[in-house]
Amino acid sequence: MKRARVIFENRQCMAVERDGMLEIDGGPTVGEAAVEWLPPIVAKTIAAVGLNYRDHAEELSFKPPEQPLIFLKTSGALTGHRCCTHRPSGVKMMHFECELAVVIGRDAKRVKREHAYDYVRGYTVANDYAVRDYLENYYRPNLRAKNRAASTPIGPWLVDRDDIPDPHRLNLATSVNGMRVQDGNTKDMIFDVPYLIAYVSDFMTLAAGDVILTGTPKGVVDCKAGDEVVTEIEHIGKLHNTIVNADQDRNGRKE
Repeated sequence: MKRARVIFENRQCMAVERDGMLEIDGGPTVGEAAVEWLPPIVAKTIAAVGLNYRDHAEELSFKPPEQPLIFLKTSGALTGHRCCTHRPSGVKMMHFECELAVVIGRDAKRVKREHAYDYVRGYTVANDYAVRDYLENYYRPNLRAKNRAASTPIGPWLVDRDDIPDPHRLNLATSVNGMRVQDGNTKDMIFDVPYLIAYVSDFMTLAAGDVILTGTPKGVVDCKAGDEVVTEIEHIGKLHNTIVNADQDRNGRKE
């Protein structure tokens, strides 16, 4: 099942997908333009994995890592489907990152790799924008580069774990202004989903609703204010986002 969190008629609601429409909990079935989309989960912690695709590491001129490169993000970095993300004034390189997002279903501490899927609630799509100007180096993403407010669109749907029998056989793609610029497949992850859950839960407890962002393949390009970016993962959904200038709000209006 595909689930969403939305605002409909000034109230926060849960909804499920029905034949391309949204069936509002306790309400009508409407089109996606009738709602304001929220992140499909309420996360306390987001654990993001850097350089988890060999081809992406190579396009950045780095040797693929021998163990996961993990950095943390806060919930304020998340924003919903069809919302806007700011490009800071004066930066030279800000790019998208289409990523499979793994949503944890229950507290996970020192999970064995063979039991990792028991702790997965489901999957969604994330677009983890990076402002390269603000990186100390590619191995230590800092707060300005990777934890900016509303810098990580996520959604639109949370897809149940059992509806995705193999998360390592999913095509990923990104389009900017209708032009395909990134193609990949989750089979090319260096560290797969069970490994990442076991690795992260070995040194911190993951709570229900927490998210692991699993990295992006090669093909990232600079994006400008006004660009429409669509990140898509097979069987999960298409996540739309618009980049706006620093002086515009999350809906693209002048502040």
